[in-house]
Amino acid sequence: MPIFKAIYKKLSRKWHPHAITVGKPVEMGELCDQISLISTVSRPDAKAALEALGMVMGSFMNSGRSVHVDGLGTFYYTCISNGQGVDTEKEVNASQITGTRVRFVPEFTRKGKVVTRGLISSNLTWTNIKSVSTLDGTGESSTPGEEGGGEEEGGGGSMG
Repeated sequence: MPIFKAIYKKLSRKWHPHAITVGKPVEMGELCDQISLISTVSRPDAKAALEALGMVMGSFMNSGRSVHVDGLGTFYYTCISNGQGVDTEKEVNASQITGTRVRFVPEFTRKGKVVTRGLISSNLTWTNIKSVSTLDGTGESSTPGEEGGGEEEGGGGSMG
């Protein structure tokens, strides 16, 4: 169940839902445990494959290609040139690039006008943080620390 909280956005002067994460991130060990439970791959083999995936994807993207992983999506680079613009196309060069980001587009299927994303469940139900008693993902009861009205735009989206 994905969780949201209310935040106040100064620009619109309105309250909006804001997606948040709770608890600690799922780490490699837990991913490998789950993969080994639902496949014929052992935990060490799952870990080796996932570690190799990152290296291989990086190698392909470093050569200028995007990487599509069935059921997951497509990864590709974008570059940033903050404040480094020039007046003509001929002046554009690599020294203007101030940063590189990895972008991700989730897998999707299209049936007519309906688009379904692979990582988004078809029976997704959003829950307000104020109605959740178990925030850390372990099943242990805890009390949300968010009793106030929200936060201004630009605040953190992660709890835990």
